Amino acid sequence: MPNSRHRPRKRFGQNFLHDPGVIERIVHAIAPRPGEHLVEIGPGLGALTRPLLEAAGKLDVVEIDRDVIPVLREACAGYGELVIHNQDVLKFDFTTLPGRPLRVIGNLPYNISSPLIFHLLEHLPVIQDMHFMLQREVAERLAAAPATEHYGRLSVMVQWRCSVELLFTVGPGAFKPAPKVESAVVRLTPHRQAPVQVEDGARFAALVNRAFSQRRKTLRNALKGWVTAATMESLAIDPMRRPETLSLADFARLSNAAGTSGED
Repeated sequence: MPNSRHRPRKRFGQNFLHDPGVIERIVHAIAPRPGEHLVEIGPGLGALTRPLLEAAGKLDVVEIDRDVIPVLREACAGYGELVIHNQDVLKFDFTTLPGRPLRVIGNLPYNISSPLIFHLLEHLPVIQDMHFMLQREVAERLAAAPATEHYGRLSVMVQWRCSVELLFTVGPGAFKPAPKVESAVVRLTPHRQAPVQVEDGARFAALVNRAFSQRRKTLRNALKGWVTAATMESLAIDPMRRPETLSLADFARLSNAAGTSGED
């Protein structure tokens, strides 16, 4: 695949995947089939794009760097119908793509991975599943359980909307240039039925954000003005606990209580 003409750009967080073995494992995990609507984020020079396109016959890609597009077109010529959207993916509206559901794939730039995942959560009604290469620490945050090192706001918000599977880790040598950290491939599948009952999604999101923005505080202090200590105790949640010890179900109960007790 021709790639010597393009130098990776730090401002776009470009680390181009080149390891054939890793590429094969990712494609195998996705298992694309003809007729499925695949959307790749940040295709770069086409390492994943070409085998995905060959398997599905058609592929939409969202790429912000217009200078890689000629290389990408050349790499994928003759393998299927490639539709390129030269846009910032953080502003891209996935609901505008015809033909659903979408299967979203990407080797995500480390510098935008968390905000991009939050952006994609807003488009879940049109998404079947998502497969991402991420910084290993971010992948571990997605899958983290309560009271563990990586558990936080991202864990709660993603697990509320999706099941999370860590598939495998990838060493720095699989990329050019090699990043300074390990990566991991993760699968996110939107829940068909929510695992917890949340009465107001916006309030739930705001409460979780509030709790983890003050995670060193006890719940009594972190959620002051939202839920009283007495209400927490009525829910069998100790107000002296810290936010990172709460489960998804605990946050749902606190959020629902905040909407009925007049404390928010």
